[in-house]
This record gives sequence, C-alpha cells and structure tokens, in this order.
Amino acid sequence: MEQKVYDFHYLVLKEENFVTAESLKSKLLGTDIEQRMLIPIFQEHNDKVGSLSGTLQNLRINRTLSYTRVGGTLYYNYKDIEEMLKQQQ
Repeated sequence: MEQKVYDFHYLVLKEENFVTAESLKSKLLGTDIEQRMLIPIFQEHNDKVGSLSGTLQNLRINRTLSYTRVGGTLYYNYKDIEEMLKQQQ
C-alpha cells in the first residue's frame, strides 16, 4: 500500500506540479476521473466523424484511412481519425 501511495504521489506531482492531501486522496480513491454520460460521448464522436470530408468507405477506398477487418467488421484506428479531424480544422 505504501508503494501505491508513492506511485500516486508521483503521478499527481507530474500532472499538477504540486500535491495536496485532497488531490492524493482523490487519485487513490479514483474520484479524480471526470464522470460523463454515454449519450453525450456518442454525440461528440458522431459530430467529429460527421465533419470528415467523405464517408469512411470513401476514405478507405482511397487508402486515406487505414483499417482492420475482423470477420465482417471493420475497425479504424481512433488516432488516425483524430489526426484527420485536426487537419480539417
């Protein structure tokens, strides 16, 4: 347990440049994570992906966007999509 406290102390110090008892306690208990509802997360994702020029299919056909096929499902790398979004802004 003592090592866990030291590890979290290091993480908090690295993130915030200073450590308080409250910040260390919230990190240890996991209450420092922002709680979000699922629907707004999906809406934000759909808004971002909807702003891409072309559909995922067109981007895939033009070899603009890499993908992986597992069975009948296509998987795209989230970082690649984020990079495309940044380039369009």
